[in-house]
Amino acid sequence: MRYLFLIFALSLFAFNAFAQTKDVTINDVEGQIVCCAECWAEADRTKVEFGTAEDLLKAGACIDKGDPTLIAVQDGDKFNLYRLEQGKFKLTEKNWLSYIGKSVLVSGQLKKKKKVFVVDTLKVVKDSIAERERKAAIGQIIELKLKDLFGTDQSLSQFKGRIVILNFWATYCLPCREEMPDLAKIQNEYAALGVQVIGASVDEVSDRPKVLKFIKETKVNFPIWMGATGADMTRFGLGTALPGTVIIDKTGKIVKIISGIVKADELRKDIDGMLQMAESKVETIEPKPTETIARKETKKSSSKVSTVPS
Repeated sequence: MRYLFLIFALSLFAFNAFAQTKDVTINDVEGQIVCCAECWAEADRTKVEFGTAEDLLKAGACIDKGDPTLIAVQDGDKFNLYRLEQGKFKLTEKNWLSYIGKSVLVSGQLKKKKKVFVVDTLKVVKDSIAERERKAAIGQIIELKLKDLFGTDQSLSQFKGRIVILNFWATYCLPCREEMPDLAKIQNEYAALGVQVIGASVDEVSDRPKVLKFIKETKVNFPIWMGATGADMTRFGLGTALPGTVIIDKTGKIVKIISGIVKADELRKDIDGMLQMAESKVETIEPKPTETIARKETKKSSSKVSTVPS
């Protein structure tokens, strides 16, 4: 009991110290890393968890324009936000982007007046929602049934045996327009090797004229399906942020999920790796020993000439 009381007293002391205005050293404080106060304040974070695919895409833009990365620490029914700075803990990348949306355990010095947390140690305790959704989808076979531009029913399952690049897009999505030329090049380069790009538009079926105009302007050279939904994208581990791309292997399993604009060079590396792996699995089937003997005996018997008595 004495030890339990001591632990409780130390925890209470740490909490009280955290609430004070002077600089203090804090050990093992749990919080969530966020891109900026504006994105964080878009919802009631006591009810809505930060870290969806949409949040992570916005985070990249926030960090690019120089917004400071923050840690949100819950204090009762509210959160305190502190700007992150490197202390003994050093980033291996140029910014905190890869940590956005993750729940972490940090230790370091809290500069209360400046609203700054200088990080000495950092341990990830929970991935972002987006990462958890991606991990749940990887390795799964997920069906998608939509109608093509002619109103014919189409499904992913009919493309088993091919590598599929499934791209979710919309006519009103500017980043989608930006990546279309790269997807068209991928289709040209890899079609003969069993790779198929498919565009799943989230535009309404009634928006067919807009879709046709978009296809003509961007010179799309692969099948376009219509009527995809945010729910479809979420099933594939993408959330509802456009654009989003899923790479599916020849067995129909999801192998990679890409939120945002595809990077053509990285996509080529992914496809090349899958093709090489598929090629390495192709084995020459040698006849079994028993089959070889049977073939030899058959050959011997067939070489004998049988005569019919006259």
